[in-house]
Amino acid sequence: MTPTVLILNGPNLNLLGVREPAVYGSDTLADIEAACRGHAGRMGMAVDFRQSNHEGVLVDWIQEARTRHAGIVINAAGYTHTSVAILDALLASELPVIEVHLSNIHQREAFRHHSYVSKAARGMICGFGAHGYLLALDAMARLIGPAGNDEA
Repeated sequence: MTPTVLILNGPNLNLLGVREPAVYGSDTLADIEAACRGHAGRMGMAVDFRQSNHEGVLVDWIQEARTRHAGIVINAAGYTHTSVAILDALLASELPVIEVHLSNIHQREAFRHHSYVSKAARGMICGFGAHGYLLALDAMARLIGPAGNDEA
């Protein structure tokens, strides 16, 4: 059975390509999704790619992932720095988690330096723009292995 990775995107990421392209790049979320689907497919994985501006929806999806997905790649966007609820859901999922950010959050405003998501994540990839999602899928493939089993 093909392992499926849930790729979650938080608030305002639906505006990629038009919102602050100097910070976030010119790729749209649809461009990133297409790249992720192709990359995952070449590695024998599938992706379930989602975006919401609503914290509770993201929490619901994380809770559902526990029984439906092999791992989670998450760009929680602004919720990275504020959401204990997302952290708690990620911890409860008991799945491998990779945190992704388009920009290098450590080179930005001080409030962006703290991540609640990091407490649940095996690792963080930041500062590589849209390519960071592909790097996260590479890392996830190593964590879950070809049959979707957590190897780390």
